[in-house]
Amino acid sequence: MSSRMLYSSLYVIMVLVSCRYVEIKAQQLQVGFYMQSCRMAEFIVWTEVQNAFKTDKGVAAGLVRMHFHDCFVRGCDASVLIDSTSANSAEKDSPANSPSLRGFEVIDRAKTMVEASCGGVVSCADILAFAARDSILMTGGPGYDVPAGRRDGRISKALEASVGLPPPNSNVSQLTQMFASKGLTQEEMVTLSGAHTIGRSHCTSFSNRLYSYNTTTMQDPSLDMAYATQLKQQCPQGSTDVNLVVQMNPSSPNTTDVGYYSDVLANRGLHTSDQTLLTNATTANQVNQNAANPQLWKNKFTAAMVKMGQIGVLTGTAGEIRANCRVIN
Repeated sequence: MSSRMLYSSLYVIMVLVSCRYVEIKAQQLQVGFYMQSCRMAEFIVWTEVQNAFKTDKGVAAGLVRMHFHDCFVRGCDASVLIDSTSANSAEKDSPANSPSLRGFEVIDRAKTMVEASCGGVVSCADILAFAARDSILMTGGPGYDVPAGRRDGRISKALEASVGLPPPNSNVSQLTQMFASKGLTQEEMVTLSGAHTIGRSHCTSFSNRLYSYNTTTMQDPSLDMAYATQLKQQCPQGSTDVNLVVQMNPSSPNTTDVGYYSDVLANRGLHTSDQTLLTNATTANQVNQNAANPQLWKNKFTAAMVKMGQIGVLTGTAGEIRANCRVIN
């Protein structure tokens, strides 16, 4: 081979490596990653999630949301699980996560059991990804394989969660930009928003839509009147109870289905970030498609969850395998 041909070949390889860096990095995760090193890992996680779900159906939504909040800040590295210290306020104590994030004790129990089976092998980040998948399946959603091999991060800062997570008053442009910054498309944003079909929300996340929408209108005009009346009964104006919550999808709050999209079409999207999907022609069309074709949404949802689970992962020798998910080794 001539030097010119060799140079050309090397150039092509360099371009391919550069353009496909994200894809190659993601491929470092593997389905069945623990088949040899900790064969029972996924079963153990499933068992702990199932036990928690039997006691509290709502924990499933909490675990799905926790996985999302983890991946959107520093990537899927379990940084959301780290406890604050006297010297550092961690992600879980950010206003974006506290007091709304829940399910930490489920991950703790799963980690304890996994460590007893095969210590120092399974990351907290993978346990969280498995738990989110299991939660979706237990609530009637689609099952999917979780590529694993993530390692745990050593940094967790509350401020990063405050700026890195989409607030409930986001508009469609802001949501699109924030998801794009994580390598997710606008359609994947609409698809993942469907996870709001399960779970609950604190009144403080949407009360502005009921009582102080803007300088000229107290109530958000895009909100269905009957639904607004119902929400006002559940979230009284002037209440000082920060723990007041309502179901995201009242008709089927513990079922992963396309009810979320039906609610949005009926102007019953709970957050501004939900209802805003109808303000853009493209996203509105996707909402309609998802509502009309449950299987289409499920197929897109599983693919989007797998892709989201690969954001900024630490693999190989990066990071660590925490012995306790709450504490850096």
